[in-house]
Amino acid sequence: MKGLMCRVTERVVPLCFTVVLVVSCVSYDNNNSSLGEGNVNFQYPNHRHNSSKPVKVVIVTHFELGDDEGDKPGEFQFWKTRRDLSERYEFPQSHHDLFYNPSSQILGIVTGMGTAKSASAIMALGLDQRFDLTKSYWLIAGIAGIDPEDASIGSVAWSSYLVDGDLGFEIDSREIPEDWETGFFPLFSKGPYDAHRPSSIGEVYQTNTGFRDWAFEVSKNTVLKDTIELDETRELYENFPLAQRPPFVLRGGHIAAMTFWHGKLKNDWANKWVSYWTDGMADFVTSAMEDTGTYQSLAFLHNAGKVDKNRLLVLRAGSNYTMQPESRSAVENLLSEGEGDEYSGMEAALENIYRVGSVVIDELLVNWSLYEDMIPTAESLHR
Repeated sequence: MKGLMCRVTERVVPLCFTVVLVVSCVSYDNNNSSLGEGNVNFQYPNHRHNSSKPVKVVIVTHFELGDDEGDKPGEFQFWKTRRDLSERYEFPQSHHDLFYNPSSQILGIVTGMGTAKSASAIMALGLDQRFDLTKSYWLIAGIAGIDPEDASIGSVAWSSYLVDGDLGFEIDSREIPEDWETGFFPLFSKGPYDAHRPSSIGEVYQTNTGFRDWAFEVSKNTVLKDTIELDETRELYENFPLAQRPPFVLRGGHIAAMTFWHGKLKNDWANKWVSYWTDGMADFVTSAMEDTGTYQSLAFLHNAGKVDKNRLLVLRAGSNYTMQPESRSAVENLLSEGEGDEYSGMEAALENIYRVGSVVIDELLVNWSLYEDMIPTAESLHR
């Protein structure tokens, strides 16, 4: 069954006598899934410009707290300074200028926070003819909330399933039926976790799982930063054994939503929402705001022959827990995390993202003659 529901908006600019039609469409196509690699065979475009800068790895970050170097770091600073991303390219069509290392051919981007900014920034980069991205690997390297049922703050998670936490119907919880546990439920469904789940129109994406598993195997024994402050926070989660472990590397599902949610009830929702959209194939581990937007743009650019979406890796480190310990309310815990623009595990999370991501990037670069045309998988490690 296929159909199309569209909304057409007409805008007239009198001075230029220009009419712009903006068409917003929702496609009902049971054969159009956003899971997996799809039916598109990636081919390198035949219109590459000789002047384009070759890019082996794109580091995708989302914010910086102040300057790009020399002060308290956000997600970008360690990559810029330690990877010598010194060649600057103006990027006025997006949030932040681009930085490149012509020797290593690493490019760094700061998309801005939220799915809207990440999607637009990646699309703008993908269409920028100054760079050849046809063989680029992409590493999303950002902080996240982390589920204390699965890991501790400072831990680093590789994700393959990316679930959107914004697309859906919602009714205020004070007005929902008594037998509903939430007022948020899938678009075009009859209620929460409807057994007749509609086809995804952007609620779930799946990256290259074999590549994700390779990255995990290569980096799982990385020595991670731990601090006294992390230990003090971990001790509050006395009934969560994995939350009390020193930071470690793991795999798990990711949810992206523009709302910074927090608390036990929302954490329960996130676990069920991720399980629902992935058929139980992924367990919710990390929460942030950008990754479904980033993947959506890469998927469109892939269809246009500009990038290879199968070269994407998603790496998130827990800067804070997604729910409160038993000794605090959700409000108390959330507000305490926001003090001073720094979460309880942010310092370690930023360091550990860099350490784990660097292990994988260095492997790709050192063996570029092998990986330029062949995306590694976990199976390839045992051949």
